[in-house]
Amino acid sequence: MGVFTGSHINKVDKKGRVSVPKTFRVLFEDEPLQGVYVFPSFRQSALEACPESFMERIVDSLEDLPMFSDEQDDLSIIIESAQRLAFDGEGRIVLPDEFRADIGIKSDVAFVGRGRTFQMWAPKTYVDARKPAFERAKTRGLTLQLSRPSNDGRRNDD
Repeated sequence: MGVFTGSHINKVDKKGRVSVPKTFRVLFEDEPLQGVYVFPSFRQSALEACPESFMERIVDSLEDLPMFSDEQDDLSIIIESAQRLAFDGEGRIVLPDEFRADIGIKSDVAFVGRGRTFQMWAPKTYVDARKPAFERAKTRGLTLQLSRPSNDGRRNDD
């Protein structure tokens, strides 16, 4: 699986269909589901989106939590609220009305790459959220400890 990068704004039609950016869609070619899992974000007024392989990682992580624990019960909301949205022949998905209403998507969607996943935002909400996030990272002096690639180019912790 490749990496979702950049931000793209696409129109939503009257039926709720929106074209997933081609640079994102090509990353689904080796996935069993030619489509995307979408669920509301816990942290922002956005939708989280991921391929099936990433959704399976979420399920595996939930199963690693103690059975019947509050953490497992609370985080299972991800699975409960996720919807499988298949690509049509033109690379579009239909965003459910409740998802669009919850985050204020009307005529446009901002697709924002987040590495192994991407998010969908109302464009103005994204612009308003992006600047403070950049300033927090800059003010805190945040840095990354880069993982060393293995011989096959994958991270050592994959």
